[in-house]
Amino acid sequence: MSGQLSCSSKERKMKDPKLLDLYSDYLLASFRMATATGLSELTDQALSHDKISRFLGQEAFTAKDYWRCIKPLVRKVEHPDAVIKIDDTIEEKPHSTENEVVTWHWDHSKKPKAGHTKGINILNFLYQSPQGIELPVAFEIVRKSQEYVDTKSGQVKKRSPRSKNEMLRDQLFALVKYNRVPFRYVVWDTWFAAKENFEFVHYELGKHFISALKSNRKAALTMEDKLEGKFHRVDGLELQAGQAITVYLKGLDFQVQLVKQVFINQDGSTGDLYLVTNDLELSGPAICTTYGTRWGVEVFHKSLKQNVGLEKSPTKHETSQCNHVFAAMIAWTKLELLSAKEQTNHFALKTKIYVNALRAAFQEVQRLKAYVPAIGPPNGLATPLLG
Repeated sequence: MSGQLSCSSKERKMKDPKLLDLYSDYLLASFRMATATGLSELTDQALSHDKISRFLGQEAFTAKDYWRCIKPLVRKVEHPDAVIKIDDTIEEKPHSTENEVVTWHWDHSKKPKAGHTKGINILNFLYQSPQGIELPVAFEIVRKSQEYVDTKSGQVKKRSPRSKNEMLRDQLFALVKYNRVPFRYVVWDTWFAAKENFEFVHYELGKHFISALKSNRKAALTMEDKLEGKFHRVDGLELQAGQAITVYLKGLDFQVQLVKQVFINQDGSTGDLYLVTNDLELSGPAICTTYGTRWGVEVFHKSLKQNVGLEKSPTKHETSQCNHVFAAMIAWTKLELLSAKEQTNHFALKTKIYVNALRAAFQEVQRLKAYVPAIGPPNGLATPLLG
């Protein structure tokens, strides 16, 4: 697959796609804070600091812009058996001024204790083809534009006019109905295991979901039990590891398969994970295996932050902050294509880039030393000081 990422458009001219290409290359190559000054210096001032700053701050990239960039690649790898992995991440910005996108978000990933984190919350949709290529086909930044008074604390807080579950459904609808992206399964963790999401995927999209469930969710084993209101906690059902049974989840009017996955923690202890799918033909082991691909979105988030500078931008305004996220998505996609070409992973390829950059810097030091008179001690012995 080609490593070129085209962002041309016939419908609406996107703002300076060449500069977007250059800035995303800069994010991919950089190992420090991504600044307009840094890119300007890298080009020997061929691009001014002001031009780069204006590029980031004048006009916001849109979801349509992103689709036009990613569409040619999606068309090359799309497959009806593909999986879309959905999860959110927070680009931490503890020292930035609060606005609609940089604000406080509940971070359930913080372990051992979840809490609020200040930053930019991004909902991601990572597409995985059967060939193993992964592409972020959509993303949305959470904007908390509404103020309200918390009834418990009495404090004025901010919230988004749309929940992440509503964003999930809107983005999936666009991917299926407008962008015509083929896939078989969507997978997500317990955070998105809402009745409305299950019904939307099942009825509106006609697709399959595989979701983790909290252990206190209730299910009926038969239609008779469902009609009589005889529901049981899923962790109270007698299930063998990998065994799939057909049940009715409380609140749903269609059957689903429930399976228990047993896993081993780092400390050697075991834990149970309950998974549910509306694909009644999928075996228990296959349900577990397909859900296991969800881990790829966690690796995606880690690579976004460590390899393409998602959290390394000192931008101060909403538009430039959002445009930096957009460019980081493009840079990550380039890294995925280059990694596939080199048959390695993101972190190994980034290390290779770093070693080559370090080698070039070392050679430059040697060149500079050649023009500096050697400094030696009185006894004339060799010294490692410039000579």
